[in-house]
Amino acid sequence: MRKVYPSKIDAWLFLLAVGVPITVWVMTWFQEPNWLGTVILVPVIAFILHLFLTTRYTIEGNTLIIRCGFLYRKKIDIQSILRIKETRNPLSSPATSLDRLEIRYGKSGWVLVSPRDKQGFVNALRQINPAIA
Repeated sequence: MRKVYPSKIDAWLFLLAVGVPITVWVMTWFQEPNWLGTVILVPVIAFILHLFLTTRYTIEGNTLIIRCGFLYRKKIDIQSILRIKETRNPLSSPATSLDRLEIRYGKSGWVLVSPRDKQGFVNALRQINPAIA
């Protein structure tokens, strides 16, 4: 069994993350065309877009796989999950929304995620591990 839950995307967060570099690029370009700035900012913008479009949470067997772009991949044994609670914690995490879930697992592990279908995600995890609080 494999279920994929894409991350919810906050429009304001997306606009901030992509809009700031685009604004800087456009403002500097119109002052004086700067190819070095373009060479630097276009990959940065592409990377941010990639993060937003590829952040997802996959339940595969008894494993939760969290992916954010090509740099972040974390596997969590669902049986080790102790608690899931809603949060708006703004700490850096593999989440593209501030409408998040805090997942506590193992002795001291935790991660913040933002699945679009939070209730379906939590229900799927609890089907595998009913002890999740």
